[in-house]
Amino acid sequence: MEVILRQDVEKLGTRGQVVKVADGYARNYLLPKRLAVPATPANKKIVEQERQAHLRREAREKADAEELAKLLAGVVVTIARKAGEQDQLFGSVTPQDISDALAQQNFSIDRRKIHLEDPIKQLGEYQVPIRLHREVTVTIGVNVVRE
Repeated sequence: MEVILRQDVEKLGTRGQVVKVADGYARNYLLPKRLAVPATPANKKIVEQERQAHLRREAREKADAEELAKLLAGVVVTIARKAGEQDQLFGSVTPQDISDALAQQNFSIDRRKIHLEDPIKQLGEYQVPIRLHREVTVTIGVNVVRE
């Protein structure tokens, strides 16, 4: 059975692509979950319109993310924490803490966009990447100081 994908499906295809799948897979999984629609001429037109709207929305979101990245480029956030001997923190600095510090500087960044490998557990200066969009990433400075 041929279907048109309405969303990206891992190991199958991307949004708007026409793929040939087993009848049962289409009937029991793709169609009920609205991941795909049958490949009819009318559905092809509808999906093409949806794809065009999605591309316009995606371009607008990317442009907004690039503007925000320009504003965030030189930002350095200072976070004060209690620390013991050898500059070891009592606790850690998490993406939520960085998001709160950015909010104090009037930047509204969701904590899920801040990518830390591990929470920060030492005093010092760190470079933290923020993924604003799938294709736009900016790095900010985080300075962890003794309280």
